[in-house]
Amino acid sequence: METTTQENVSNQNSGIARVEECKSEVVPIMDALYVISGKWRVPITLALMEGNKRFGEIQKAVWKITSKVLAHELKEMELNGFIERKVNETLPGRIEYELTEYSWSIKPIIILLRDFGRQHRDKIRKERGQKA
Repeated sequence: METTTQENVSNQNSGIARVEECKSEVVPIMDALYVISGKWRVPITLALMEGNKRFGEIQKAVWKITSKVLAHELKEMELNGFIERKVNETLPGRIEYELTEYSWSIKPIIILLRDFGRQHRDKIRKERGQKA
C-alpha cells in the first residue's frame, strides 16, 4: 500500500517535533553536567559545603588535586556563579572561597548521585560475585 505525499509530510513533521522535544530535554541536562563535570568539581563543592576555605585548605580536603588544576577549577566555578572568592581586607593576602547561595541547590543532586553510585556499585559487585 502506497502512502500519500501528505502522510509523508506529516510523518516528517512528527519526526522534527520529536527531535525538538528531545533537544528541549537534553540541553538543560547537558548544561547541568557541564557545571559539575570533571573529576574535581563535586569534591570541591563538598569541601566547601563544610564551610569557607582558603586555597590550601581546599587542596588538603580534595585529595590528590594539583595547585594548577585547583586554580583552574575554582576560576571555572566562579565564572559559573558557583563559588565566590572573598578577599579579607583586615588580613592582607587572606583569600577564602565560599559557595554561593545558588550552588546549594545542587546538594539534593549530589545526594542522589551518591545513592545511585552506591546502588550501582552493589549491582556490579553482585553480578561479579564480589563482596559488597
